[in-house]
Amino acid sequence: MSGTNLKKKYQEKIAPKLAKELGLANVLAAPRMEKIIINVGLSEAMEDKKALETASNNLAVITGQKPKVTKARQSIAGFKLRAGQPIGLMVTLRGQRMYDFFEKLVTVVLPRSRDFQGVSLKNFDGQGNYSLGIPEQIVFPEVDYAKVDKVKGLEITIVTNARTDEKSKRLLELLGMPFEKG
Repeated sequence: MSGTNLKKKYQEKIAPKLAKELGLANVLAAPRMEKIIINVGLSEAMEDKKALETASNNLAVITGQKPKVTKARQSIAGFKLRAGQPIGLMVTLRGQRMYDFFEKLVTVVLPRSRDFQGVSLKNFDGQGNYSLGIPEQIVFPEVDYAKVDKVKGLEITIVTNARTDEKSKRLLELLGMPFEKG
């Protein structure tokens, strides 16, 4: 099943089911994913400029989109950080790429994670958005393990138009997100 099928499945089956469950008159009012944001923090980019390039290439391979370099907003002397210094990478996925990435995340990446028991139910932000961290980028099948110099983690935020965590949880469940039991 590809992301195209997930989008089609959402439009034909999941949205009408959600609308019915939530008592909505219009299917278009059903909760939906708006975007997925992937962040990588790179503290080593301050010393090693090559680290930024390597991580950027990895993230581009994982998401299919060129990452944006995030820079420090303010200087922090304790961390030897100056405002404007590159400290991370970010990608925002929307539309078809978002569905493709989400499907790959729930069908391939999460099951490949060590000791995977399901994703935590505590990672909702109260506004209907869900965040999860992946400790190592090597669980993505596109990443060539031989070319990885340092294992880096990713933070993935799934932004929905659901205003409550309950609606968002139900949407993600129907889309295939493997939540932990209990």
